[in-house]
Amino acid sequence: MATKELGREQWGTRAGFVMAAIGSAVGLGNIWRFPYIAYDNGGGAFLVPYLVALFTAGIPLLIFEYAIGHRYRGAAPRAFLPMARPAQAIGWWQVAMCFVIGTYYAVIIAWAVRYTGFSIGQQWGDNPEQFLMSDFLQVADAPGMVSSYVAGVAWPLIGVWVVTLGIVALGVRRGLEKANQIFIPLLVVLFLILVVRALFLPGAEIGLNALFTPDWSAITNGQVWIAAYGQIFFSLSVGFGIMITYASYLHRRADLSGSALVAGFANSSFEILAGIGVFASVGFMAAKSGVAVDQVVTDGIGLAFIAFPQIISTLPGGATLFGLLFFGSLVLAGLTSLISIVQVVVSAVQDRTGMRRGPSVAIVGGAIALASILLFPTSEGLYILDAVDHFINQYGIALAGLVTVITVGWLLRKLGMLKDHVNASSAVPLGQWWTITLSVITPIILGWMTWDSLRTELSTNYEDYPTSFLLIAGWGVVIGVIVIAVLISLIPWRRSVPDSEHFHLNTVEQEAGSR
Repeated sequence: MATKELGREQWGTRAGFVMAAIGSAVGLGNIWRFPYIAYDNGGGAFLVPYLVALFTAGIPLLIFEYAIGHRYRGAAPRAFLPMARPAQAIGWWQVAMCFVIGTYYAVIIAWAVRYTGFSIGQQWGDNPEQFLMSDFLQVADAPGMVSSYVAGVAWPLIGVWVVTLGIVALGVRRGLEKANQIFIPLLVVLFLILVVRALFLPGAEIGLNALFTPDWSAITNGQVWIAAYGQIFFSLSVGFGIMITYASYLHRRADLSGSALVAGFANSSFEILAGIGVFASVGFMAAKSGVAVDQVVTDGIGLAFIAFPQIISTLPGGATLFGLLFFGSLVLAGLTSLISIVQVVVSAVQDRTGMRRGPSVAIVGGAIALASILLFPTSEGLYILDAVDHFINQYGIALAGLVTVITVGWLLRKLGMLKDHVNASSAVPLGQWWTITLSVITPIILGWMTWDSLRTELSTNYEDYPTSFLLIAGWGVVIGVIVIAVLISLIPWRRSVPDSEHFHLNTVEQEAGSR
């Protein structure tokens, strides 16, 4: 198979693409978000709406994005352009969000890098919360503008960016594909060892019972279903433009639906595995402290950098190894997602300007890294990260996903064409269910998620942060990426853009005639 088509790189193998797609999907949220979401929304009963969401939103959206990227052979802006010129603004919206997400996602990986080292001898001491907030991050008393720099966060962050940009600069086959072929198996091995160790901890069964004991009354709670769809939507990396970009590097006769099924199930399997490992550890901590599980369990940064250090410090044996496994897993999971985020921006700029990969990574990747290094290794960095992450997820990604399915499905009426495109080369054919889920179920769920979040947001300030701070770090960022996307879309493309629609149709007809 040729490695390039019309000058565009291609994955070396389908397995390489699937591994990269899994690497993008499996990130920090799988480890620290899913277990808590499941526990807080019915325990074992949560798996029912979770699986329903996987089949009626997650996998259909994955196939949807694969189809767009594969048919139109470009990153998000170039992929939307042949459908309707104004639609390219959606692609630039996704690119701008990836730029923003990349700046702070790298910082969390840098924390995990440092904590991998801190695990040796449990350097966080007896009070991991104080160590994190005061000694390590040196968090300011209140959110505001950047006032002081934290060198202990800056140098590992620079290292993260050197590794990430180096991988992206090597290209699709030699960089992204090879890195994921190494990182994903290594991540699975490390996490399996951690889970097995956690299962043999005293009290592990307490945590597992808390996680998997079903509360069937939760099934009738609408918020539980919203939580399930939200988890599936955010964990599969849909709505970022990542899967559109990745699919654009597939060869013409790619199995899109089969690849989506493999990636979707692999992501969910890892989430369940993470839940087992996390709650076995939490159960041990609860038994050790003589408290209920709900007094130990938390999610996000609190779970990874406060609760788990406490757990590690109280282990009866092998504490250092457990810490190395946990934080090493965070680093690997984070890196596989970060390189996919950066690739979206780099690929879009390459499509738009014709710039070669090396210069585009240096300029665009360098800009993301510079913004990251200037803003987040600071005393106010945690506040900025928290606000930006909350708003870009709640009102950026979900809203972009909603606009995308409405535009492509309702306004441009492309779902039938995309379904035919997938069925032309995929082992698992799409039926009417796929069209119904994307044209009815997905817009309703995404619309409700956006409205519900907005209603809550307008009633009280997020985390009681000052309004002035949220207007800049929250609403300002969300509105800013939309404005930037629209402005970029108004600039004419000076490079000739192949008519992907007709080019692909001719290719399919030729292939069909040769069979």
